[in-house]
Amino acid sequence: MEPLDEVSGFRIRPGLYGSNGATALPGAVNFTVHSHGAYSCELLLYHRMENSPYAVIPFPEKYRVGNVYSMIVFGLKITEFEYAYRLDGPWDPAKGLLFDRTKPLLDPYAKAITGQSVWGVKRGDEDQYHARVVRNNFDWKDVFRPKLSMSDSIIYEMHVRGFTHHPSSGVENPGTFAGLMEKIPYLKELGVTTVELMPIFEFDETQDRRVVGGRTLCDFWGYNTVSFFAPNTSYTAADEYNREGEELKTLIKELHENGMEIILDVVFNHTAEGNEHGPVISFKGFDNNIYYMLTPEGYYYNFSGCGNTLNCNHPIVQEMIVECLRYWVTSYHVDGFRFDLASILGRNEDGTPMSNPPLLKRLAFDPLLGDTKLIAEAWDAGGLYQVGSFPAFCHWAEWNGKYRDELRSYLKGEYWLAPQAVKRITGSPDLYRSDKEYQGYNSSVNFITCHDGFTLCDLYSYNQKHNEANGWNNTDGSDDNRSWNCGTEGPTEDETVNRLRMKLMKNACAVLMCSRGTPMLLAGDEFGFSKQGNNNTYCQDNELSWLDWGLIEKNRELFLFFKQMIHFRKKHRSIRCELGAAKCGFPSVGTYTSDSWDASVTNDTKAVGILFAGYDEEQEADDIVFLAVNPYWEEQAIRLPKLPAHYAWSVEADTSDDSVSHDTSHTAAGNEPRRIGARSVLVLSASERRLDQTVSL
Repeated sequence: MEPLDEVSGFRIRPGLYGSNGATALPGAVNFTVHSHGAYSCELLLYHRMENSPYAVIPFPEKYRVGNVYSMIVFGLKITEFEYAYRLDGPWDPAKGLLFDRTKPLLDPYAKAITGQSVWGVKRGDEDQYHARVVRNNFDWKDVFRPKLSMSDSIIYEMHVRGFTHHPSSGVENPGTFAGLMEKIPYLKELGVTTVELMPIFEFDETQDRRVVGGRTLCDFWGYNTVSFFAPNTSYTAADEYNREGEELKTLIKELHENGMEIILDVVFNHTAEGNEHGPVISFKGFDNNIYYMLTPEGYYYNFSGCGNTLNCNHPIVQEMIVECLRYWVTSYHVDGFRFDLASILGRNEDGTPMSNPPLLKRLAFDPLLGDTKLIAEAWDAGGLYQVGSFPAFCHWAEWNGKYRDELRSYLKGEYWLAPQAVKRITGSPDLYRSDKEYQGYNSSVNFITCHDGFTLCDLYSYNQKHNEANGWNNTDGSDDNRSWNCGTEGPTEDETVNRLRMKLMKNACAVLMCSRGTPMLLAGDEFGFSKQGNNNTYCQDNELSWLDWGLIEKNRELFLFFKQMIHFRKKHRSIRCELGAAKCGFPSVGTYTSDSWDASVTNDTKAVGILFAGYDEEQEADDIVFLAVNPYWEEQAIRLPKLPAHYAWSVEADTSDDSVSHDTSHTAAGNEPRRIGARSVLVLSASERRLDQTVSL
């Protein structure tokens, strides 16, 4: 491959038109970029850490094919330069055209971004970003993706920095991918299978930085993407010049070696460029009227609540999103994606919901994403709520917001919601019917808490949110928390209140782990982490967000219970999936009350029992589990399913009796009413009884 032309002192030739972004070649670099509305394009080269270009190389007009500019530049050493683009074109904001020949633009396909490798520190111009060329030569050795089914997965949602930045984490590299790697043994001990990371694409944490109450607030969560193809370099323990992504890849390889998966929380509903008052970083300067949904007057539709909305079903944007996800799967071996405000992905270019969105269908059937988990947050900030009606296809799952809302209400004492609770616990058959496009309960990601909202501890410690520290007079964050403070708002030394709170947290854990569908936990819930009632810590880079690992010892009882229930779920496939018919004659799912063996649950039902059963071919035996839930404030009775004569019940967990919370040796014969303590959960399993075994209620 030889140069054919010389421009601005650089030897060049036409490039690889199908390879978006910058690609290292032997002795050269290929640069490819496209714009529908531009007249011309220039490549800007910068010395490392400088903001004025040392070279400007116009793309020759003959190097333009259609709307694509592509050029190979010879003699460049990727360790010695950074790059950006400038485009000339029409300036007509009313038509959504914002071309500015003086404005450096970040490559939309950049694999690494410069200037933010230190958390909270940004180099130079607030709106100017440069890109680096990255070599993709990471050695994955013989480590492969675990490819766990949704039914076998237990998701653990976390924030990379918040997970280990607190001094109590005890890691050598706090707040980084390397720090998270140090906690893999902990994750294995807990038993989770799948780590879901809040946004790790490059974002600007210094955006909207302000001081409130003596604390400097920032964009801590990172739901304002600057570059979709680049990892956040401030999450690395060391600089990775032109090797960006290696620490993240090492983390993923280590997770895979330990049998765990990784899911990325991705934000394709908006970008960090904001509305008409926001900065011009990349997309606005390339094709503002293509990448964003615009009103007829040229303003930004705001279905994201963050200023702009990506025009996801435009063919150009579709292509970018598909290429992005393929890149993370092929280059980083990512196992899945959770799509923030995913209902936006199903909106038309004018913002109206589509019944058959081409992007969602394309992702569901994309060959490279065929064994990748796709999880939708099936609502958006524009009021479109699609839980159970998300216009996706068989490959998609959903965050089940109705599970969260209805179980929160039920478990805090609203016993009259028993009919809804039973549906959620048994896999939400009213929402996810396998006779439609859903995969039955495999489409339901069940959760009670997540990053957005109260922690589990705060769910039972506060009646109202306390977001004053965010600086918005407590107007931000959801008011629909469905929480209960157990009689005292916030921390208390009242042991009666604290014991009740402990019980309710255990109840939530037990029910979540005994529900059909894929359970998701919020990091820190397993040891009672509190955000002091703040249900929207998006801007809090401090103790409100950094997990306090000292709580593991303080609340060891809770940690052990979580660990116990996670491993219990793994042991019993009848909870997780539909097995063959049980030889003892039990149905796959059955419902029980205090009045009869299989009664209809009504609004008057104070305690419910749910049976999961089936023949487990791996164990060569029936697998039988019984979950009894009493959210009522008084003790209740419930009839256990009548077992065959040679079977016996074993108490696996009883939140009303601490003596058996971690002890499975207690057995009961069943066949008559069983008492359940006030606001308690009982978990039983049944197995064949030895002839010499003594049983009692």
